[in-house]
Amino acid sequence: MSDPDSAARSAAAAAAVELVKPGMTIGLGSGRAIFRLIELLAERGQPVRTATASSRSEGLARDAGLEVVQLDGTIELDLALDGADEVDPSLRLIKGGGGALLREKIVVSAARRFVVVAETHKKVERLGETFRLPVELVRFAWRDTRRRVAELLPDTELRLREDGESYVTDEGHFLIDCALPVEADLDALGRDLKQIPGVVEHGLFIGMAERALLGRPDGGVEVLEHPPERRVSDPSA
Repeated sequence: MSDPDSAARSAAAAAAVELVKPGMTIGLGSGRAIFRLIELLAERGQPVRTATASSRSEGLARDAGLEVVQLDGTIELDLALDGADEVDPSLRLIKGGGGALLREKIVVSAARRFVVVAETHKKVERLGETFRLPVELVRFAWRDTRRRVAELLPDTELRLREDGESYVTDEGHFLIDCALPVEADLDALGRDLKQIPGVVEHGLFIGMAERALLGRPDGGVEVLEHPPERRVSDPSA
């Protein structure tokens, strides 16, 4: 972890924690900015309940002394906070680098509001510039499912662990990472992927985020809002 990246994550997390009010029930995704946010929530000691999207986030939240609740059908989250692998100017996202995209989308969908917490280098002009699109597949006949995904996204790779074995999500599924064509219609692509039997979910988060808090290495925070509007805070303010 480089110092500039650490400072950027801390800046974004510090801006996000200001959105959390006592008594809220919030959703927490995954990623280093969210892990830093969990630390800040614990330092503030505010009474908040959390629903987490990954086993790692849940463990960190419990270790930090935060109350963890389950989405049991009786809870509507006040706010979801999560990272992103890419953010475009229209607040469309690619998520899933950490492998929790299915749970993250469920948590985001259970919240009244969704705010992205990330670093400025995650901002791109076009989704797919720096990151592949993760697509989550059931393991049964996954090669055949990948064949049909490849009719939409020809360049696909099965995600592997460091030991060379297939990566398996918290829900027991495989992930394929797909190059996004420059000319891709993202709305249509998202719909078409979900129509393929065997595809559980994909990492396109479109029309879900109300804003993104993007930390800078100098400690400032760039805010992207929908409709797109950029504001940059003064780190010395």
